[in-house]
Amino acid sequence: AKAILYRAYKNEPTFKYLFEYNRSGYDQRVRATIRELINLHFSTGQDVIGLALDDHLIAVALVGSPNIRLNLASQINWRLRMMLTAGMDCTWRYIDYHKQIHKCLPAGRHHELPLLGVDSKYRNMGYGKQLMFAIETICVENPRSTGIALDTGNTRYLEFYKRLGYETIGTVKLGDVTENVL
Repeated sequence: AKAILYRAYKNEPTFKYLFEYNRSGYDQRVRATIRELINLHFSTGQDVIGLALDDHLIAVALVGSPNIRLNLASQINWRLRMMLTAGMDCTWRYIDYHKQIHKCLPAGRHHELPLLGVDSKYRNMGYGKQLMFAIETICVENPRSTGIALDTGNTRYLEFYKRLGYETIGTVKLGDVTENVL
């Protein structure tokens, strides 16, 4: 899961901005962030969906429960590990980004999709769509959920989500990147 998510996010415009792509150590900061987000997700008992083909994991999604709202600024252990591995500036930039995204979200209980990735060898084959349908099924089956919220700064992925019926409910400006909240 870590490898798939690292490869999925290392070239994303949002991550490039948040973790200072042009400064040495960028790959390490992205790896640390993915690792710490996965660890936080598992430690809080949130859902994870994997898609396997021939016993090989090809896609993964972290699905945030409507019952648990992660305020990253209050996650002291997570924040300390991030500061030690990704650096203080990048950690605070990521927390600020997280706060701005949450300001765009509607009130009420909904799932959140913090990370989703499809192995590069299996992209454009319908697996991302299949994974999204599985995520949507989890949301529909949970009586406390009113849907799912996600965000992307990648125009290609924005079009993918729009084709699936998602609508932009807000935007967040991050340097030259516009993060769309759906």
